[in-house]
Order: sequence, then C-alpha cells, then structure tokens
Amino acid sequence: MTSEIDGPGEAKATEVLGSADISRALTRIAHEIIERNKGGQDVVVLGIPTRGVPLAGRIAQRLADIEPEIEAHAILGTLDVTMYRDDLHKQPPRAIGQTDLPAQGIDNKVVVLVDDVLFSGRTIRAALDALKDLGRPRSVQLATLIDRGHRELPIRSDFVGKNLPTSLSERVFVRLEEIDGRDGVFIAGGDK
Repeated sequence: MTSEIDGPGEAKATEVLGSADISRALTRIAHEIIERNKGGQDVVVLGIPTRGVPLAGRIAQRLADIEPEIEAHAILGTLDVTMYRDDLHKQPPRAIGQTDLPAQGIDNKVVVLVDDVLFSGRTIRAALDALKDLGRPRSVQLATLIDRGHRELPIRSDFVGKNLPTSLSERVFVRLEEIDGRDGVFIAGGDK
C-alpha cells in the first residue's frame, strides 16, 4: 500500500509493516529475549530516543506478560546517546535528552538496547560508549524493529523484527502510535 508518510506534501511511501505486524514482531522479540537469557530476572531494557523508547516500553511490557514476576516499569529505562555521537559536527544542533536507568542500575545485568532501525551502526556504537560511563553490564544485546543493512561498523542485532534490504537511496520511516499517532514501517525513494 502506498501512502503519504506524514501528511500532504510529504514523501510517498510503501508500507512494509502495519500495526499487527509490528505487534507480532515485538512479541517474538520478547520471547527470544526470555529464551536467550533463560528468563528475564536479570534483564534491563533501555530504549534509544526517539522511537526506541516506546518500542522498549512495549517489549518490557511483553516480558512482564510472559514472566509475571517481572515488573515492566522496573526493568525499563532510556539511554540518550547525543553527546556520544561521532557526527555531531555534521548534524543541526539538538537538545540533549535524558538518560533514565532503572533503580537496580545496569551493573551485572543483561542490558537490551532497543532502537527502531539499524543502519550504519553508529547510533549503537554511541550507545555502547554511553553505557560504559554508566556501569558495567554482564552483557549487552541489541533489539531493533528493522535491520536495513549497510553497516559501517561491525555491529549486528541480536533480535530483529524484520530484515529489510534497502538501497542507499531509499529511506525507512518508522511511525509509532505514542509519537506519530499510528503504527507502521514505510519505505520511500530508491531507483524507479
């Protein structure tokens, strides 16, 4: 289905995941996290702003649904990576976000970083740098809704909602209810 991403005058895009697809992908990711870590008792879920934060919240809730002894709010946090990015000089000025860790911290925990799209790997490299200033996790895992390829760094997702091979001329847009008023993943551009 082709639609406008944000409104009149915005790019035309093809929807590749709808709301139900995103929901199923996040449920699968939560089950994979539980399986890989033999439960969720030591798991901390950190969302990377902007759209990684609501995705992390959804995953944390699904973990709590799977294992009732988990409290979603107690394992959930956010990790702002703005000051750790290696491209700040190329970007327009941006506000520094807030990092909120769960009360238990991250020391000796399994930290699951959550982001919407894995592309070059540079955001995740910045997240790893930020984590080292906050504590010493037992391990760090990565969950992304979309892996679109084109890595510039040796980084890969442990948990992927959908692998979406793209050309460099294409753009992937993730829209989430909490921020955008609807759920969907769209692809636009490319050679026609």
